[in-house]
Amino acid sequence: MKIALVGYGKMGKTIEMIALERGHQVVSVIDVDNREDFRSPAFEGADVAIEFSIPSVAFDNCMHCFAADVPVVSGTTGWHDRLDEIREICRNEGKTFFYASNYSVGVNIFFALNKYLAKLMNDFPPYDVRMSETHHIHKLDAPSGTAIKLAEDLITRLDRKTQWTLDEVDEESSLVIEAVREGEEPGIHEVVYESEVDSIQIRHSAKNRTGFALGAVLAAEFTAGQKGFLGMDDLLHLG
Repeated sequence: MKIALVGYGKMGKTIEMIALERGHQVVSVIDVDNREDFRSPAFEGADVAIEFSIPSVAFDNCMHCFAADVPVVSGTTGWHDRLDEIREICRNEGKTFFYASNYSVGVNIFFALNKYLAKLMNDFPPYDVRMSETHHIHKLDAPSGTAIKLAEDLITRLDRKTQWTLDEVDEESSLVIEAVREGEEPGIHEVVYESEVDSIQIRHSAKNRTGFALGAVLAAEFTAGQKGFLGMDDLLHLG
């Protein structure tokens, strides 16, 4: 498979290593200093593009990929408000886009566990719930895309929570997310239910970036030849 990389930071380099290990070709690498290469024959000949950049350019990157008719696997978070536009383009123009807030297989199992636990805890209102996430100091968005998905999945299933917030508030209907940025931490996410007598905690802690990069390459393998707006539930059959 011919892969184009859009964004060549630490994640991009790790994805490249894993893609090569799995027998793929990296035919184009686009970063901040060579964006004109979106129009190059090498990029246009790619089977799929894997996009890990920054929120401010992610949407434009996807538009360039669509213009070249190259399917996109995107792992950039922090531009959640424009995903519906991408979904419409896929529906109306036959484009292909795979999005996940987190490509780790373990995190996506954690997502499924969070949904199940929230559904159970809906019947036990004495338990309040809060969340925390910790990432490296280079991460630009807060809370993380992973934390937002955890929160939205929880709110959908827990009647007593109607919104999430980064701030401590008095409203009982608000789910508080604590976002910490320190060191080179690849990612910790925790959901805690607490009552006066006990607490229930679920936690995922990433050891390095390799799991995220492998998931992105697996998504690229899955996406090539597909159509529409896709996600990890499609890949892992966790829906």
